[in-house]
Amino acid sequence: MDMASIPDDFHDLFEKETFAHVATLTEDGLPHVTPVWIDYDEADDRLLVNTERGRQKERNVRSDPSVGVSMTDPDDPYRFLSVIGEVEELTTEGAREHIDELARRYQDVDEYQPTIETERVILRIRADQVL
Repeated sequence: MDMASIPDDFHDLFEKETFAHVATLTEDGLPHVTPVWIDYDEADDRLLVNTERGRQKERNVRSDPSVGVSMTDPDDPYRFLSVIGEVEELTTEGAREHIDELARRYQDVDEYQPTIETERVILRIRADQVL
């Protein structure tokens, strides 16, 4: 599948309190959708979702990396971005620092709460289709 890119004029979504919904597939092939904080690695053109090891979405993408991600502009609900893609990498590297960074953007706090029970994992998502 060809890669798609996040359009430049939508990069601002990753600078505000934009919530995304991430759809993954369970082992039974059923859709599982959760609201998440969303980030973007502009240099690598990858969407970033930070989760905790063992959560349903993390378990799902281990068996099937296909995902759908949809987000609406918090300032204009009719402006949205929808991505179909694949989790290319699950990494714990920098994930703890990354969740604190997101907590500063979304909650205006220095450190993510609640206490992390296992470890944080970043899902690095390659966009294959962008709507």
